[in-house]
Amino acid sequence: MSTITNYSVLINRWIEEIEFPQKPVGLYEPIKYMLAGGGKRLRPTLLCAAAEAFGLAAEKVRNQALGIEMFHNFTLLHDDVMDNADVRHGVPTVHMKWNVPTAILSGDTMLTLANKLIGDAVSEAKWHILDLFNKTAIEIYEGQQYDMNFETADDVTIDEYLEMIRLKTAVLLGCACAIGAIAAGANDKAVDGMYRYGEQMGLAFQLRDDYLDTFGDPAKFGKAIGGDILNDKKTWLQINANKMTDGKLLSEAQKLSGQAKIDYVTDQYRRLGVDRECLGQIAFYTDNAVRQLNTIDNMPAEFAEYFTSLAMSAIDRQY
Repeated sequence: MSTITNYSVLINRWIEEIEFPQKPVGLYEPIKYMLAGGGKRLRPTLLCAAAEAFGLAAEKVRNQALGIEMFHNFTLLHDDVMDNADVRHGVPTVHMKWNVPTAILSGDTMLTLANKLIGDAVSEAKWHILDLFNKTAIEIYEGQQYDMNFETADDVTIDEYLEMIRLKTAVLLGCACAIGAIAAGANDKAVDGMYRYGEQMGLAFQLRDDYLDTFGDPAKFGKAIGGDILNDKKTWLQINANKMTDGKLLSEAQKLSGQAKIDYVTDQYRRLGVDRECLGQIAFYTDNAVRQLNTIDNMPAEFAEYFTSLAMSAIDRQY
């Protein structure tokens, strides 16, 4: 069995081996730059591990793993443009290093390349995999639209927020797990169990991102802390705290700017205890993910342990 480190090394090597056309440089260099930015490589890792758990060597799902990572980075590239973000993984975002039109066009190319890679699958699984991937892609776009809608809404509920992050973030983790299982010929029950595992872990990971954006170490998190607060972004923390203060948190925060705004909102979060409650929710969804593994028959114990460990890392990760 591979370990998380070996999967990461393997995936990074595969990325380095991608042969992009030499021209036009302005189209492909930003793609190389984006892919070289690092990150956890969580989605292709899940895909490879799921395939191996059901008896298919990771090398056999190389293109699907690369496609999932390509697609994930495409969404990040376009998100950075929409959010006007300056930094990603500690380096300038593509639209800051080049320009917005370049970022959009290179992102479009990444999406097409991702679809091509995902579709290069074993014949009997190809259409099942493509159907799931395209369904997931549409769900992610829906999630992004909800996220943008929430920017100007004052009445977003926790249930609406959780559905938004399920669509925007969690479904791609579920998709990665399911694609690995499908490619390996796992039965429908196992595929569904792996999907639900990834989906629940994705919820835990996004909630951890919310937490780290306010309470993380910027040197470890890879971007400035407090961006969500400065942008009045709807997060689990903000929605809960604003509800607990009958809307006063947001109205008072909007009178402030810069570090003063970050400090005020962070202090309110701590005073209200929503920081601790958020950590409890992260643990809840992590436990849900692990429970999904118990629904899968005949998964080798070493893989059940591996997936459990991966999910548990959501509780205390710093980046």
